[in-house]
Amino acid sequence: MEIIMLRVFLFIGIGLFILALRRPPQKDWLLIYFISAYFGSFIGALVVAHNLISYPVTFLKPPFHSSVLFEFLLLPIVCTYYYQTSYQSGIFGRIWQAGFYSSALTIIEFFLERYTDLIEYHQWKWYFTLITVFTFMICVRSLMWVIHKKASTLKNSESQ
Repeated sequence: MEIIMLRVFLFIGIGLFILALRRPPQKDWLLIYFISAYFGSFIGALVVAHNLISYPVTFLKPPFHSSVLFEFLLLPIVCTYYYQTSYQSGIFGRIWQAGFYSSALTIIEFFLERYTDLIEYHQWKWYFTLITVFTFMICVRSLMWVIHKKASTLKNSESQ
């Protein structure tokens, strides 16, 4: 049953990825996706290495002990949609949306931990996920703001 669920999550993730890239600016969507995957893989590896969470059923066996599907597809996709929906939002809109997306992921993870063998908490609680994902989204969103500021500064200095 768990392998079927992983396949469903894989197909949903691929479908959402394709839909996320349908509207411009695709370079921003890809950048946020890759930044999220890059930093998410490090955080996920740390959490698993410290035995806070384990993933008894996965697609890939060792050397990957973390959830490759979550860290390289699902979390970056959610971060991409968060960035897309908060693209024109003010600070309170960004915070509210980060809370919404992180709450949705936390609820899904809570039920997966409770009723499946996809994830197992050792020294972890559901609210750690909520706080971690919320902070992660805000930090990645802030990094994109810095990148845009730097890019506009470089563009302005070149035009002068």
